[in-house]
Amino acid sequence: MQAQSPLSHRPVVLVIDDDPAVCSSLKFFLELEGFAVRTYPDAAAVLRAADVAGAACLVVDYKLPGINGLQLLQKLRTRGIVTPAILITSHPGAVLSQAAARAGISIVEKPLLGNALGESVRNACMAGEVGR
Repeated sequence: MQAQSPLSHRPVVLVIDDDPAVCSSLKFFLELEGFAVRTYPDAAAVLRAADVAGAACLVVDYKLPGINGLQLLQKLRTRGIVTPAILITSHPGAVLSQAAARAGISIVEKPLLGNALGESVRNACMAGEVGR
């Protein structure tokens, strides 16, 4: 019998951001935090992906080409994908903050300083485990 790699038990986080440098740095950071990470450049790529439902958490940039991050999350929810999500954006206004709160989506403001994103991802993954 083959031993399973400890990497196979890491929660999977999907990062959706159209900036390759942001995707790369978030992937590096979250992998250091102990997560397995897959990145997507836009909403269309996520909507085509077959493995979204198995993720522990989604980290989604608000300003995506095509549709924004909140609209992407709403489309996923209409498909029955209720994976915990974190929206990342600079200067969220009151309207966006209220819409995200109504949808149960956390916002972490850019620039992503300190460990606010890491803590939010851990909390979202734990909340998702409780809900399963």
